[in-house]
Amino acid sequence: MPAASATPIEGKSRNTNLDLIRGVAVMGILVMNAVSFGLTDAAYDNISADGMTTWLDWVIGVLGEVFVDQKFMGLFSALFGAGIVLFADRAKAKGQRAVLRSLWRNLLLLFIGFLHSLIWAGDILMVYALAAPILILARRLKPRTLYVLGVLIIMLSPALAAQAQTTIMPNGADLGSYWGVSELSNEALDLFLLVDSFARAIGMMLIGVGLYRTGIITGDRSPAFYRRLSAWGLGVGLPLAALGVVYLAANDFSPNVALLSLIPNTLGTVPIVLGYIGLIVLWNQRPETSLVVRLRAAGRMALTNYLSQSVIGVAVLTMLLGEVDLTRSMITVFVVGVWALQLWWSKAWLDRYRFGPAEWLWRSATYLRWQPLRRHGRNLPEAPRES
Repeated sequence: MPAASATPIEGKSRNTNLDLIRGVAVMGILVMNAVSFGLTDAAYDNISADGMTTWLDWVIGVLGEVFVDQKFMGLFSALFGAGIVLFADRAKAKGQRAVLRSLWRNLLLLFIGFLHSLIWAGDILMVYALAAPILILARRLKPRTLYVLGVLIIMLSPALAAQAQTTIMPNGADLGSYWGVSELSNEALDLFLLVDSFARAIGMMLIGVGLYRTGIITGDRSPAFYRRLSAWGLGVGLPLAALGVVYLAANDFSPNVALLSLIPNTLGTVPIVLGYIGLIVLWNQRPETSLVVRLRAAGRMALTNYLSQSVIGVAVLTMLLGEVDLTRSMITVFVVGVWALQLWWSKAWLDRYRFGPAEWLWRSATYLRWQPLRRHGRNLPEAPRES
């Protein structure tokens, strides 16, 4: 591959909708990931397993299940899918070997994800990198085909959840650490967990490509369209997500319905993600505020912020406070603190530099050449621009 360089699109030519959606997504991801940093493994899926001391903990846990779990990761996945196509399209327009450079870029992401997994086992970047070739192959499909394929792939998750539930022992012992019951394992459960992570990621990535091709995720539709999208998406998705929590609570968080209770939440994720996109685009069309500016900056540094959330979370919640009986309320305070820190440093960094630290290293390795970093440095070379 020939050496090349790329600088970010600035000013009015930059699509700030993508930045804001990405910023909201990376902030939202921390809400659920922090549970894994500070509580037992089972607490991520079984809100009754750990961290519940007061009524406020229960409120936080239920709201997290309905509004956050799967949703912001789904939003992030849709953006990643759109980003793969955006990169390939621009590489082709510049006369580069788009497929080869895209594959190289995602091989680098696989390595980044591997390093991240050494810090925290919940890494999603390796899943994205392994799924990227599918997106590169499918990027020219019609939007409707992308939507259908995305939904069908996501549906593998509830189908396998229902099948795996039939294999669980009556006492749920073979749910193992997933439900906080024991250390036993179940092959059907292991298969479900593996397929679930890939199916939801690939499905939402394909949908993200369709949303990009139709201009929905880039804010090209009318305000009325986004109002309808948010009303429909949240109107359908939130009741489905709530149904899963109600069903689980009505069965006293029994392992006999552990996997079945995930199905309504998974089915509700796609419409909720669409609803969130509608709300965020409408928000971006309103008069600019300091919070919006900072969230856009956080979105432009999404990789740096995602990785640093794990570093901070493991350092503080796992290592420093590992012996403390943390509650969900305490973890929420931690989340808000990290939000404040990242919203501050993202804008402060980008006021001085063109890329976030992780983004700069990734771009430099992608183009096999150190990219200009300082925003006001001297003798910066002219280079093709890229979002």
